[in-house]
Amino acid sequence: MRIGAISGVSGYSGITGIYPSYSAAPVRGVTQTGRVTGQSDGTAQGAVDGARDAMRSPQAEPKKECQTCKNRKYVDGSNEGNVSFKTPAHIDPGSSASAVMGHELEHVANARAEGSKPNKELVSVSVALHTSVCPECGRVYVSGGVTHTTMKTIRGDENGNPYDRQRASQNYLAASGKNMDLSA
Repeated sequence: MRIGAISGVSGYSGITGIYPSYSAAPVRGVTQTGRVTGQSDGTAQGAVDGARDAMRSPQAEPKKECQTCKNRKYVDGSNEGNVSFKTPAHIDPGSSASAVMGHELEHVANARAEGSKPNKELVSVSVALHTSVCPECGRVYVSGGVTHTTMKTIRGDENGNPYDRQRASQNYLAASGKNMDLSA
């Protein structure tokens, strides 16, 4: 059996109807029209011309700065002392995603360090970023984040110490048979 592109066949291996072939003709691109038609009063053409002029003009009117975004502050609410944003600080809305994610990764690094300690095991870490929309300018920005960690504390007899395992075995043997129900 040969595998390859087959032209003009209506199905796979000459069996019609089981595996249909589809034409893979290229899609034609969208062409630009010179004029907008459809309204006789010219409002659509005026809007297109105004937008075109605004894109061409390097001296376009500067966007007014949003006071809500300018005054927004970020602060960490955790009890970890070695992470950023312990004091309120401003972050530009355009870079809020990377700044908040960097902050949350500091919490992840702390969890990994805690998980590498004796008798500790890091089970899972997850980071969630929250977005909001500015009520004044409508810009979408990252408004905060949360890091969830799950740690497992390993008891002394599970860490591989042979003395702890032997003591646990002796405790099991000493305790077996102590609680016996004679009435049954």
